[in-house]
Order: sequence, then C-alpha cells, then structure tokens
Amino acid sequence: MDFQRIIEAAGQYLDAAGVAVMIVGALVSFPLALRGYRPKRVAVAGKLSLYTAYRQLLGRSILLGLELLVAADIIRTVAVTPTFTSVGVLAVIVIIRTFLSFSLELEITGRWPWQKQPDPAVAV
Repeated sequence: MDFQRIIEAAGQYLDAAGVAVMIVGALVSFPLALRGYRPKRVAVAGKLSLYTAYRQLLGRSILLGLELLVAADIIRTVAVTPTFTSVGVLAVIVIIRTFLSFSLELEITGRWPWQKQPDPAVAV
C-alpha cells in the first residue's frame, strides 16, 4: 500500500468518525438530558429545561464531529491533492465549519470561545 492510499484511508476513517460522533451524540444526548446531566464547564444558575439540556449536549457532539471532519479534510487536501484549487476549497470549508463551531459554542455556553468562563464564586 502506498503513502497516498494510506493518507486517503486515514481521511475516510476520520470522516466516518466525525459522522459517527454526531450520530451517537444525537442518540445519547436525549437520555442524558432526561437524567438531568449538565456538563461541569457550562455555568448556568439553576436547573436546565429538558430542551436546553438536550440542545447543549447535542451541540457539543456536533462540535466534536465538526472538528473531526475538518481534520479529515485537511489530511486529504494537503497530503493527497495539494493543488491551489483544492487548497482554496479547503479554506472555504474550514471557514464555514469554523463559523459553525463558533456559533454552536455561543449557543451552548452563552459566550465566545475566547471569553473567560465566569467565576461562580464571584457574585454579580
């Protein structure tokens, strides 16, 4: 097996892993939301509604899946077909997925990824 086929296979496996993470996340998020699970990183006062908890859990799995899909695109584009056209397409894909990731992070946590998490010990 030559190097190009190995890299192409790695990209396909990462694509499959990204899709699998999103599917499993969608399936697992609902039972977790029903049980009242809330990630420790999300600072929200009081109990979350079922809808809000499900959205946050589902959003986190979509974020992880998007990261894997971006990694797969980078591997395939840079290692397999490094042409100006393919790099341009990769740039557009990465920009769109980065925008989606930032939007999801804002929806999940209520702040941008570069903002500090509020300290729960400090009263407002």
